[in-house]
Amino acid sequence: MAKKELKLPKMGESVAEATITTWLKEVGDTIEADEAVLEIATDKVDSEVPSEYDGVLVEKLFDVDDVVKVGEVVAIIEVEGEDSDENEEESTIEVEGEDSDENEAASAVEESVKSAKSSTESTSNYSDSSKFYSPLVKNIADKENITVKELDKIKGTGLDERVTKDDILTYVKTKKESGNSVEQSVTKKTPEPKKATKTVAKPSTPVNINADDEVVEMTRMGKLISSHMIASTQTSAHVQSFIEVDVTDIWNWRGKHKAAFQKREGEKLTFTPIFMEVVAKTIKDFPKINIAVDGDKIIMKKHINLGMAAALPDGNLIVPVIRDADQLNLLGMAKKVNDLAGRARNGKLKPDETQGGTYTVTNVGTFGSVMGTPIINQPQVGILALGAIRKVPAVIETPEGDFIGIRYKMFLSHSYDHRVVNGALGGQFIQRMKEYLENFDTDQTI
Repeated sequence: MAKKELKLPKMGESVAEATITTWLKEVGDTIEADEAVLEIATDKVDSEVPSEYDGVLVEKLFDVDDVVKVGEVVAIIEVEGEDSDENEEESTIEVEGEDSDENEAASAVEESVKSAKSSTESTSNYSDSSKFYSPLVKNIADKENITVKELDKIKGTGLDERVTKDDILTYVKTKKESGNSVEQSVTKKTPEPKKATKTVAKPSTPVNINADDEVVEMTRMGKLISSHMIASTQTSAHVQSFIEVDVTDIWNWRGKHKAAFQKREGEKLTFTPIFMEVVAKTIKDFPKINIAVDGDKIIMKKHINLGMAAALPDGNLIVPVIRDADQLNLLGMAKKVNDLAGRARNGKLKPDETQGGTYTVTNVGTFGSVMGTPIINQPQVGILALGAIRKVPAVIETPEGDFIGIRYKMFLSHSYDHRVVNGALGGQFIQRMKEYLENFDTDQTI
C-alpha cells in the first residue's frame, strides 16, 4: 500500500486560494479515479476537486471553511500497487539501473496516471445545462453516449440533488435493460457531510434576541460579501459624485433596433452594453481612474477590465469581468454582457472570470432605485452605479426658445477613493460620460 497526496489544483491565473465548503468523502471511504472528494469555493464560484487515483481516503488535512492555497495538500489517499509520493524519487533512481522490461512497466504506470488525469476533461458541451456535473459524471456520460438533455432528467441523490456516480450508473443500467431513454426518480437522500464547527467572533454591539425572533445563519456568500464590504470601507475614503443624463436618443435607438437584433442574434439587446462601451471609452480619457493602490504606491493598469455586477436568483450579487473592454465594439460588448450575465445566473462562471477587474459598474436601476452610493470593489478605486431610466418633464432649449417636453433621464452615481482620486477627477469622469451618452450616434447599426 502506498500513500498519494491530493493537492488543490490550479484554477486560473489569478486564483491563489479557495475555501473548503464540503467534504464529499470521509476518512475510510473508497474513492475511484476522477471521483469528487471535496467541494471548494473561490470567492463566489463553486467547484469540485476530484481524485487522480483509485484508493481509500486516510487523512483530511483541512476542515470545512478553511482557506487553502493552490498547490497545498488537502488529503492523503492510500493506493494499492503504486509507490508512495515520498519514494518516487528513490524509485526513479532504481529503475535507471534495471532491464528494459522494468522500464516498460514504469512507463505503463506513468501512462496510467496521465490517463487518469486527462479523464477529468469532458469533450461534451454542457453550457446549455443549468445543472452542475462532476468530471466523473461527465466522463461516464460521454462514454455511454448520454446527452445533456438526458442527464438533466436524472434526479440526483447528492448534495443539492446533484447527480452522483451511482445515479448515472443506475440510469445506464436501466437504459440498457429497457432499451430506451428513461427518467430516473430517486427519493432517497444521501446524508450531508458533517460540517466542522467554527468559532465566530461576537459582535461589538450586543444584540437583544426576543423569544419570537428567528436566528438565521449567514450563507457562505453572505459572509464573503459582508467581510469584503467592511474591508472596503475601512480601506478607502469613499466620496460620491452624481450627474443626471438625458438618454432619450439611446432609448429611442434601442427601441428601433432591439427586435431585429433579437431575431438575428437570438438574444436581447439591453442598455447595459451601451453603458459599458461608454465607460470603457471614458476610462481611456481618464486613465487615473483605472488604477489600484498598494500601500503608498499606485499601480497604473494597462488593461481596462470592467466588472459587471449581476444579480443572482438568491438575491446576492456576483461580478464577472469583461476583459479588455475597450477593444470590443457594441456588438461584441452585447454578446459578452449577455454571455457573462447568463452564466452568472446559472452558476457556470469560471474562477478566473470574476478576477482581475480594474473598474466596476452596477445597475441599481434594475431594482427601481434612482441613484445609489455603491461601495468600491477592492483593490479598485472607483465604481459606477446606473440609476433607473425615468420618463420626466424637462426644459428643452432650442434657438426658438425654451419649452417643456417629455424626456428619458437617469442618474449616474460615481463612488471613488478620495485617497488617490480627487473631486475634480471624479466629477470630470461622469461629466465626460454624460457627454458621450447624450451625443450617442443614432445612425449606427448593430
